Amino acid sequence: MINYHYAPQYFMEPLHPITVTVVGVGGNGTQVLNDLAKIHCSLQQLNHPGLMVYAIDDDKIEQTNIGRQKFSQADLGQYKSVVAITRLNRFYGLDWRAVTEKFHKRVWKGTNIVISCVDNVKARKEIKIAAIGVFSLSDFNTPYYWLDFGNGRDFGQFVLGSNYIEQPKPSNVDFLKNVLQMFSDMEKNEDIDAPSCSTREALLKQDLFINSVLVSTGMNLIWTLLTKYRITHQGGYVNLSTCITKPIKI
Repeated sequence: MINYHYAPQYFMEPLHPITVTVVGVGGNGTQVLNDLAKIHCSLQQLNHPGLMVYAIDDDKIEQTNIGRQKFSQADLGQYKSVVAITRLNRFYGLDWRAVTEKFHKRVWKGTNIVISCVDNVKARKEIKIAAIGVFSLSDFNTPYYWLDFGNGRDFGQFVLGSNYIEQPKPSNVDFLKNVLQMFSDMEKNEDIDAPSCSTREALLKQDLFINSVLVSTGMNLIWTLLTKYRITHQGGYVNLSTCITKPIKI
């Protein structure tokens, strides 16, 4: 039996650009921002208002970020979020925003989609507190979905969670488990951080293409929600060493 989840009505007939927050502008985050720019331009070709994106990261660019994360020598010492957003704004003529602080509900005003590209459980718990179970009277800052990316050396997963979303049929799935609900043991290891994709250790331990392959596969899920409005899986596992991608079915 195939289970379906439908996007909220607002995604089908948005009055404003769909708002998106990207938390973490490292190996995965820079890929996500570039894919969001492609999605935005493609949506506008379909007479859709497109996306309004906010990038949140308080890290500054170091030597180990050069090349792998689409930063150059000229970017050293600058905030990752500012450099990445400024570059996309200039290239595509956008007005997206950069936030040079850690993600916290005090600095996050609410967006339709949150995409986390972080390497620790503490940051994910902050997102859960801020976005899950929270609703707004305004469509443009009501959080509907939380897409989380996580990866190791040559493998990774992406998980799309949601708040309650009214469905056209009772048999459709109105709530998608987020990454912390799906992997409940994760919260027990809050103090244990995975190797960051912005450190020298990551350059030695992570395959060069895991970020791009993982992110492109996951961002296709967002593209499907925004254009076809219906999904049958809420995430997936990617393994570069075996060339296997396995969906997380709804």
